[in-house]
Amino acid sequence: MTVLYPLARTALFALDAEVAHDLALHSLQKLGKLHLAGLLGRRLSAPLEVMGLKFDNPVGLAAGLDKNGEYIDALAALGFGFIEVGTVTPRPQPGNPKPRIFRLKQQQALINRLGFNNQGLDAFLANVQAAKYNGVLGLNIGKNADTPIDRAVDDYVTCLRGVYPHASYVTVNISSPNTKGLRDLQAAAQLERLLSTLKAEQARLAKQHRKHVPLVLKIAPDLDLKAIREIAALTLENGFEAMIATNTTVARDAVRDHPLAQEAGGLSGRPLFSPSTEVLRELVRALKGNIPVIGVGGILSGADARAKINAGAALVQIYTGFIYCGPQLISDAVRAIAGKSAA
Repeated sequence: MTVLYPLARTALFALDAEVAHDLALHSLQKLGKLHLAGLLGRRLSAPLEVMGLKFDNPVGLAAGLDKNGEYIDALAALGFGFIEVGTVTPRPQPGNPKPRIFRLKQQQALINRLGFNNQGLDAFLANVQAAKYNGVLGLNIGKNADTPIDRAVDDYVTCLRGVYPHASYVTVNISSPNTKGLRDLQAAAQLERLLSTLKAEQARLAKQHRKHVPLVLKIAPDLDLKAIREIAALTLENGFEAMIATNTTVARDAVRDHPLAQEAGGLSGRPLFSPSTEVLRELVRALKGNIPVIGVGGILSGADARAKINAGAALVQIYTGFIYCGPQLISDAVRAIAGKSAA
């Protein structure tokens, strides 16, 4: 497996980034149907409990790789301790014009401006319900691009109602840089309204479905200390069960000399590791251990995963590192977090 993935990556990296993304997922799905996807990954057990949920191990897949929940079973077979899919919006939308994914190979990074391209809530739910995976499944929700920001809460409520019966936890994504105005929801007044409304809806849904599904807030790395503290306080006041730090960055300091540096969109991968880890560390301090934080951003080795845990993360997620390093990264991260050397 460690030999096969670099060969596959070389072939995939010869293609347009979005074409390669789709081809890789379709190929993985075909392997899954032949019960061969598990040969690519190594499932390691390192059970733990977070948010009242039991995780097989602390290394998960971040949202964005499987936007429509089409590949849950095949991805789970690679050894992830939990899977997060989406972001889903109430109505289908194509996202931003192509090309919209760019590789910065030397920096082990990506820039994407996909813009919540997805098939909409109904198709998403059909895919989720068809999956056989019985592990922890996070469902990530957002707003449609053409929904005015002052009505964004309506989209989130619609999505929450739809995904609630099928989710282990629900992530509220207000931090993508690729939907105009979305990050404005991180401002205190907007955020208070959104969080309080969703919390009230969660209580209603818990009674209706007779189960409690944790709410998780995902934030950006491009926040100053004051904003981090304000968001942490509002998240606690409104009773959210966890946070995710962080989404992609609009900063370009680490790649300013790259010819693609001025492409619009969110930067992920190696250059995101330090800023996202610093936001994680400050967020953990602000939350004072009251709720857990999931660390994501720039994990490309077991040591990176361990560093997120050392900064206070209860769990970690990978995405861009998975693209560059392959399934081996999952087991390397699990071992590193457990204090074992990578095999």
